[in-house]
Amino acid sequence: MSEFWITDVHAREVLDSRGWPTVEVEICVNHHIWESAIVPSGASTGSHEALELRDAAVEGYPDEEGKPRKERFHGKGVLQAVKNVNTVIRQGLMDHDVLNQGLIDTILLELDGTKDKSNLGANAILATSLSVAKAAAKSLQLPLYRYVGGISATTMPVPMMNIINGGVHAANHLDFQEFMIMPVGAKNYREGLRMGSEVYHCLKEILRKEEKNISVGDEGGFAPDLSDAFEVFSYLTEAVTRAGYRTGEDIVFAMDAAASELYDPKTGNYCFPGETAEKQKNGTKEDGIVRTTREMISYYEQLCREFPLMSIEDGLWEEDFEGWHILTECLGEKVQLVGDDLFVTNPRRLQQGIQQGAGNSVLIKVNQIGTLSETIETIQLAKKNGYTTVMSHRSGETEDTTIADLAVAFNCGRIKTGAPCRGERTAKYNRLIRIEEQMVQAAAYPGGDIFAKMKF
Repeated sequence: MSEFWITDVHAREVLDSRGWPTVEVEICVNHHIWESAIVPSGASTGSHEALELRDAAVEGYPDEEGKPRKERFHGKGVLQAVKNVNTVIRQGLMDHDVLNQGLIDTILLELDGTKDKSNLGANAILATSLSVAKAAAKSLQLPLYRYVGGISATTMPVPMMNIINGGVHAANHLDFQEFMIMPVGAKNYREGLRMGSEVYHCLKEILRKEEKNISVGDEGGFAPDLSDAFEVFSYLTEAVTRAGYRTGEDIVFAMDAAASELYDPKTGNYCFPGETAEKQKNGTKEDGIVRTTREMISYYEQLCREFPLMSIEDGLWEEDFEGWHILTECLGEKVQLVGDDLFVTNPRRLQQGIQQGAGNSVLIKVNQIGTLSETIETIQLAKKNGYTTVMSHRSGETEDTTIADLAVAFNCGRIKTGAPCRGERTAKYNRLIRIEEQMVQAAAYPGGDIFAKMKF
């Protein structure tokens, strides 16, 4: 019988990497063991994500300083979510066994009582769920990855480093959101991290020499004004070569199209205002670049022919399961097709995708679904059906490193946590260095084997 009881629950409002409020929850076990978790926040969000409760959506909740709710943090405060933890959730969890994660997550869902967690807020619920797991691990004197994953947690993730930012993550003309490098030729995680960092710094020098913008976006990648994905991957190829590596062997590419951000529901097409503006600036007459679903797929096919592009995330609109099926038929045996907005870490959405043959991989963002138990359910469903899993951060991140442990615990083999830049990103990378050291010989770095099931 467990002797580890929850004796206190406390939440507070803190800031994320964009300077907006988010929720931190501390759990106390047996009056002396404390552990905490902080939840991130996304900018590009799927419409089916669990609801992140902000004070602007709460009627009649005053600020303790007397400032109007809609003015405080421009309505983005999370005082109501914090209050929900310190009252409803605290009362519901007191004296429960911290080791019983499943029961605790069930209690959290019952206390909320909605499908989208809009009553208490997914931010309040997730911060509690993760802090419970971390407190349980600390109570047993185990690292989180070992507590969650057991002895089967042996795989270090290949970093998917977003080194050029676009879309809503950067103030430039790039319509697609993320362009990533994956150091698949490394012998271990530490070497892979070094390789990625070296390419990142070579890219910076190339951009600087050509007088391109080297300011960074939300996820630490550079944010130059480039015309399209072809030009981006040309720059990445040059950076890889300058760093002394081979594209397609040492380093491969990935991208997040975030196509739902480009989709026009009135026409059913995808609009590229940034690409249009860049080409107009360079003297090309363009009325407005628009692509159909078939043209989007052809665009990706051409990218894959010209570059070692091994992973495409959110290539089409989040509701276009039929289009995703066609995309998967065309590229699914050659490319990892990742559903983010499509699946939102939700087992019901993933099951629909499996039945319709949409994609072959699912992005795992714990704050999209709201509890650790539901995250585990999604990962198990994905693996059962041959889908790969990619552990992911959010654009509005924090210093919390929980996802680094979860990537190892679930043997995802991949992690997206931004460029090797900005403290909230490097915190996860550095945590993985420590985990690899702890695991010693047991730590396996899969490299290019993460694509072994695909016919590359």
